Amino acid sequence: MTPETLRQQFLTWQCRLRQIAMREDGGRPSEGMRPKILSPDARTLSEGVIVLLVRSDPAESTDFFQFQLRKNHDPNEVYQKGLSFLQSTHYHRASQFSDEMTALFLPESRLAGLLVALQACRLDFRQFGQSYCLPCEVRELAPEEPAYRNTLWHNRLFNAQLSDDVRILGFKPDWRAATEVQVEAG
Repeated sequence: MTPETLRQQFLTWQCRLRQIAMREDGGRPSEGMRPKILSPDARTLSEGVIVLLVRSDPAESTDFFQFQLRKNHDPNEVYQKGLSFLQSTHYHRASQFSDEMTALFLPESRLAGLLVALQACRLDFRQFGQSYCLPCEVRELAPEEPAYRNTLWHNRLFNAQLSDDVRILGFKPDWRAATEVQVEAG
């Protein structure tokens, strides 16, 4: 399998998991959206961190998220509007998403500090008999980056009280070293 084929299969799988989570579970992140994080030498750093998929051009969704949060002061209404948006066609085209995933951390997060220092990790995803092991380059996103803004406003749909004082990391897979495994049921 070519690295590009593996990349497309992974993004398609992730979009499908997110469609299911939005439509059937009220947006609650499923197991496959919370990869285990391992150090480059295979030490477990976290049993699971929620990662987001961000569109290659996230301006439209970021603008929508911001508008909803500024327009509505009722967190339940913000959540419902955001969920409706994410349930519609947001995750229908995997080709519209960047393969750099993001995750939001509190500023004092020891894990975020360690990942930035290491500049690399492995994300292990698993759900529905699929498993992907993705060696990733790790970087801290700057507040002016579109993926940073999208991640912050997306997270605010589910936690309107989230402050600006956060760290957002990007995880860019090395598709040449990535692997996909079909897990046998049993």
